[in-house]
Amino acid sequence: MHVHRYERIWLVAALALIVLFIGTVTYGAVGAGYGMVDDTGGEVDPSNPAASDNFREPGVYNGSEPDHYDVYIEAKQFLFVPGTSEPVRVPANSTVTFHVTSTDVMHGFEVVGTNINTMAVPGQVATVTVEFDGPDEYGLVCNEYCGSGHHTMEGTLKVVPESQYNGTSGANTTSSNTTMSGGNVTSTATATSEVN
Repeated sequence: MHVHRYERIWLVAALALIVLFIGTVTYGAVGAGYGMVDDTGGEVDPSNPAASDNFREPGVYNGSEPDHYDVYIEAKQFLFVPGTSEPVRVPANSTVTFHVTSTDVMHGFEVVGTNINTMAVPGQVATVTVEFDGPDEYGLVCNEYCGSGHHTMEGTLKVVPESQYNGTSGANTTSSNTTMSGGNVTSTATATSEVN
């Protein structure tokens, strides 16, 4: 059987694309450290996350190490607590672990302009650890459709100079295992769904 030269070229190109697509999916799942939100960050009661041992009242807490802070955030239709009514404030030149959960439906948690991006799943706690170098201001957005007010779900993260920051009481942190970087933020993510 004779196969025309152009048919062979298209056949080889199509097979190469298939191999390329399979390779990128495999790399994304294994090499880049993408993962789904699971119970690694802990499970909580979605109706009252703060009642669980591994989730505090929403806010910023001093970590177990110097210059380490834990930020507990609840995503709910259609706001972040804290973040929407009052900005999340953390000091510059610090390591911050975000503990994010949802109290109602699936939400997204993205810090615009960085590679911080995870899902907020009811009953699960997603954790993302990042290092902020200098003072800056970032937007928080929900990037998972969560209802009719989804487009209004936003907040603010302010990284302020260390001299302008006054924090709250201490908290223990969890370790993380995958490193990514982007801009002036270096992040380590555990139990994340997506990191840009």
